[in-house]
Amino acid sequence: MPERRYVFLDCEELRLCVVVAAPTAVVYEHQYGGTACMQGRVEGYLLPVHGVPAGDCEEALAALREIFERDLGGAGWPGGALPGQLMARLRDAVDKVFVDESGEMAGDLLSREQQRLVLDEGRLGELDEAWIPVVTPDGPGYLVWGNSD
Repeated sequence: MPERRYVFLDCEELRLCVVVAAPTAVVYEHQYGGTACMQGRVEGYLLPVHGVPAGDCEEALAALREIFERDLGGAGWPGGALPGQLMARLRDAVDKVFVDESGEMAGDLLSREQQRLVLDEGRLGELDEAWIPVVTPDGPGYLVWGNSD
């Protein structure tokens, strides 16, 4: 088995991305949780994301930041379902984020389909600012962005 490599995600540059959990020997590290400054790690690979319509994710990112920074005060979230209408708003924000699912040939851009991310409600105990458990076309992952601290 190859030695593990550790990569710290700089989401200020990447803005919004998803890390898919997979046995790759590459471990992505990410600071999340607002002023709680938690450190997450997941072995896998990084996927670029797109917004609706096909384009950037600024609308989804703005909605996520509003939920965690304004409505929840930027101090992180201890996991579990968000209160009141915040869960519905979180689902809606995640629903606006897409990844490309490649066709038979990875280089064949015409055969790529955009697939929505889905909030993984079975892993809500891991939910926090800038660390959203999601289901991708390739399996479980985390939607991440720059922590607000």
